[in-house]
Amino acid sequence: MEGNGSIDMFSEVLENQFLQAAKLVENHLDSEIQKLDQIGEDELELLKEKRLAALRKAQQQKQEWLSKGHGEYREVGSERDFFQEVKESEKVVCHFYRDTTFRCKILDRHLAILAKKHLETKFLKLNVEKAPFLCERLRIKVIPTLALLRDGKTQDYVVGFTDLGNTDDFTTETLEWRLGCSDVINYRTLSIKDGNLMEPPFQSQKKFGTNFTKLEKKTIRGKKYDSDSDDD
Repeated sequence: MEGNGSIDMFSEVLENQFLQAAKLVENHLDSEIQKLDQIGEDELELLKEKRLAALRKAQQQKQEWLSKGHGEYREVGSERDFFQEVKESEKVVCHFYRDTTFRCKILDRHLAILAKKHLETKFLKLNVEKAPFLCERLRIKVIPTLALLRDGKTQDYVVGFTDLGNTDDFTTETLEWRLGCSDVINYRTLSIKDGNLMEPPFQSQKKFGTNFTKLEKKTIRGKKYDSDSDDD
């Protein structure tokens, strides 16, 4: 009988604790609902105006980006054009390519997709044969190379496909993640699942590691190219 009494007492204590916890949650919810009920028409109107102002600002920013050539993957015809394009935009991804390098065409497909998705960044391509001075200045030796720029300065490089898993079959998401690691696109504003910079988008990508090819950062001012393709 004593054993049964102890069990009953223990059950009663647990039940009381549960009821107290439930009561606290209920009181908190009641308090939040009361706050919402007490918001006056003026406050609601102010919240609406703030929201509309934020939407208008976002739309204006979008139109500004589009007017500067964001939203599409474009080729620049000369070094002079490159400097002008970089001067206009805060974030720029430039693909240094060569027509005869097969892997440049692989990058083209992925960059065209990302250009439409990430309006905050300008996506360009430049033929290395037309930019000898710039390639020398930026130490572009391997083709393809992506130069990642912010405010007119090179932040990072993606050289060949080493950072993308050393495979021609990497996904657009993998390239997107790599660009996000250099903060040249707004990758961190995505959902937690898709915007995690601590690991590549897919579990199978982990085996390739996260060691990136980093070169010395240089201000954009003012031979020979190695190919990362087996086709040359």
